Amino acid sequence: MAIFKPDGSALIHRPREYSPVNWQPPGSLFQTKLKNEGLVIRVFRQKDHEVMEITFTALKMVSVLNLKDAGEFTLYASESDMQEAILIQPSLLEEGFRPITSERPVDPGFIDILGVDKNNVLTVVELKRVKATKKAVLQLKKYMDVINMDANRKVRAILVAPALAEGALEVLVSLGYEFKALTPQQCTEILKQRSGKLITDFFK
Repeated sequence: MAIFKPDGSALIHRPREYSPVNWQPPGSLFQTKLKNEGLVIRVFRQKDHEVMEITFTALKMVSVLNLKDAGEFTLYASESDMQEAILIQPSLLEEGFRPITSERPVDPGFIDILGVDKNNVLTVVELKRVKATKKAVLQLKKYMDVINMDANRKVRAILVAPALAEGALEVLVSLGYEFKALTPQQCTEILKQRSGKLITDFFK
């Protein structure tokens, strides 16, 4: 596949992979001729005197497109940023929540946030920046199996994510765990209020 752009650039692609196998940069000159062997397009790069010549023996499709890229790049909070936002403003989780520690090491891994609720009940918090799956619920269960070893102590488990994937709610309910809907966008706003900048500001 050959792509020719108004800026004077040309790219040649194979049917596989996204990178071009040959190209000429913007500012190149084009010369088109019909020869016995087919349509010949010669692309000349003046600066380095390079020539790329393409011969089309058959044309299956010719498209002329006026493409406009109106999209904007937006980066929202990571899981660690979500964690920081909750530590800054614990009410994001619920009113009266008080964090004790974050990244608490336990045998299966690290508990994102360990704290107590308004009733002083120990609370284990697992964070996901995308839809939480059954795997995330089972990961939370591993932490609870370690923390909840004292039968006389009540411990809550809260899974925090933008939403739950299919099948995750049933497992969560069966284990007696809770779900809190929280998006990376909401956490970004908290971080912005604290620093006065968006995370995306650092990419400009």
